[in-house]
Amino acid sequence: MDGGAEGTQQPHLILAHKLFLLTHPDVQDIEKVQLKSDVLSSIKSDGMAPLYETLAASSVLELDQSLLDSMRASNEEELKKLDEKIADAEENLGESEVREAHLAKALYFIRISDKERALEQLKLTEGKTVAVGQKMDLVFYTLQLAFFYMDFDLVSKSIDKAKKLFEEGGDWERKNRLKVYEGLYCMSTRNFKKAASLFLDSISTFTTYEIFPYETFIFYTVLTSIITLDRVSLKQKVVDAPEILTVLGKIPFLSEFLNSLYECQYKAFFSAFAGMAEQIKFDRYLNPHFRFYMREVRTVVYSQFLESYKSVTVDAMANAFGVSVDFIDQELSRFIAAGKLHCKIDKVAGVLETNRPDAKNALYQATIKQGDFLLNRIQKLSRVIDL
Repeated sequence: MDGGAEGTQQPHLILAHKLFLLTHPDVQDIEKVQLKSDVLSSIKSDGMAPLYETLAASSVLELDQSLLDSMRASNEEELKKLDEKIADAEENLGESEVREAHLAKALYFIRISDKERALEQLKLTEGKTVAVGQKMDLVFYTLQLAFFYMDFDLVSKSIDKAKKLFEEGGDWERKNRLKVYEGLYCMSTRNFKKAASLFLDSISTFTTYEIFPYETFIFYTVLTSIITLDRVSLKQKVVDAPEILTVLGKIPFLSEFLNSLYECQYKAFFSAFAGMAEQIKFDRYLNPHFRFYMREVRTVVYSQFLESYKSVTVDAMANAFGVSVDFIDQELSRFIAAGKLHCKIDKVAGVLETNRPDAKNALYQATIKQGDFLLNRIQKLSRVIDL
């Protein structure tokens, strides 16, 4: 996991996605045969003994003891060489060379997926690092390792650490890269609003190819924006954004998904929605939030449809979406009961009646409530002052 060429995703994160698919219950067995072969090939090429041992223990791969022993021996031999280089640098070379030797050892631990020893060595390397930029690079290595293991506690701590480092200085390129890492963290922990904001801020400055390709970045940006932005903002920042338009057509169903929602073409939207659902289900960062995201998107689209009406027949809504009356009835009942939609169903007349909350009245009531609270505080404070 030591960088790779600009514009290419980290091999370790590609491997992480394959491992996710290998353990996914909805992936076909015939596909898993190829995935298993790819995973084993990656493990052998990088000598990833610690990861192989873990996967064999959890029955993801079959244990080949001779292969494990061979990789362990190779690991020990390489670590011995790295330790010799560190010793030589400490005896004969300067501080910069000592740091580079320690960093090489940390990157080797990352490469073989020895998480604990990698984190220890990165910490040791940090102690020998002076420049803020180089300290930031160590944080990025830690973040990549954390995303490989989906260790969000480590991700959160590393992002906080990076922000403190930026208070000491740091260049804009690294600051922009951090936004993408933080956006991915927010999306992975269901903070879609903040994720959308961070992704949109990074569209024109994206250079974070090590964690995912630009197409995947646009995919995440559109998905998070759809459920968090209002129509005006969605039009300005997403639908008409030139950076998004250049990539949109390369991602299956995404153009139809976005444009049919904005243009109120609900039948086309539901058709694209089914295709998008498959992609979200097989994404390792979005999969844990699959059901939640599906509900949020449906809330957005149903709310948008009902916004145009004071009352509308259930039959008309079912026709607009290209689904049955019973499906719409069941869907809306769930969303109304959960407080997601502001309407009621007249089953006898087969009519939906919207009862949108009065924003001005709500603001008025909130102001009165806050005013009463403030007056009570002032009265209590006056008593204390009188005493």
